[in-house]
Amino acid sequence: MKQFFKNLFGGETAVLESLAAIGVDMHSHILPGLDDGSDTLERSLELVQAMQQLGYRKLIMTPHIMSDFYRNTPEGIREKLELLRNAIAEAGIEMELGCAAEYYLDEMFLDKLDNNEELLTFGDKYLLFETSFLNEPLNLREAIFKMRSKGYKPVMAHPERYSYFYGKFDDLVALRAQGVLLQPNLNSLTGYYSPAAKNVAEKLIDNGLVDLVGSDVHSLKHVGSLQRVLSTKYVSKLLNLPLLNPQL
Repeated sequence: MKQFFKNLFGGETAVLESLAAIGVDMHSHILPGLDDGSDTLERSLELVQAMQQLGYRKLIMTPHIMSDFYRNTPEGIREKLELLRNAIAEAGIEMELGCAAEYYLDEMFLDKLDNNEELLTFGDKYLLFETSFLNEPLNLREAIFKMRSKGYKPVMAHPERYSYFYGKFDDLVALRAQGVLLQPNLNSLTGYYSPAAKNVAEKLIDNGLVDLVGSDVHSLKHVGSLQRVLSTKYVSKLLNLPLLNPQL
């Protein structure tokens, strides 16, 4: 459903009532006590309820895994998933919950690939990864090759936020041509992170290069910004793309 309001130039701008058309969020930090996201079970419950109010029916939560800060394991992540599932059932909150992980592209990640360790994926072996925001990893192409050779489908988290791509949009186009799925954050459409990130996110949408979208919710502040996404002109353009989210 869309509502309309008069904009400053006399025309009408569509305002979505919810994000129900996306339905499934595949990138968040809602599981309690694992990373820089939710720190308590109570806060996780608040976040799940807030995401439900935005129209989501399923949350695939993706704690950070990185060698320097968050050495999470599949077992530990699943344990927190069950804890949260039990808590929302007791609270009467209807939401399907799943988990994967957001892997930082470092040597530990490459070792896990080389050693065939279990990696948490979602959907059709989609593997979410991130890199440094400032510097392109020297082993980026090597890591992508290894992920694909192991049967994973690499998903680059928030590509619009990596400053090393600024002014190099063709590099993102080339990565996608090499089989990397691109997942911008919804909040980039409001300029939440930076004007540059907003510009790249819009350009990805304009060129039909978005495969998945994520909330990247860490806190209620992020949820508040998601509400502002509903009134951006690019959210309607985004929803006209063949996003994978509803199929997850």
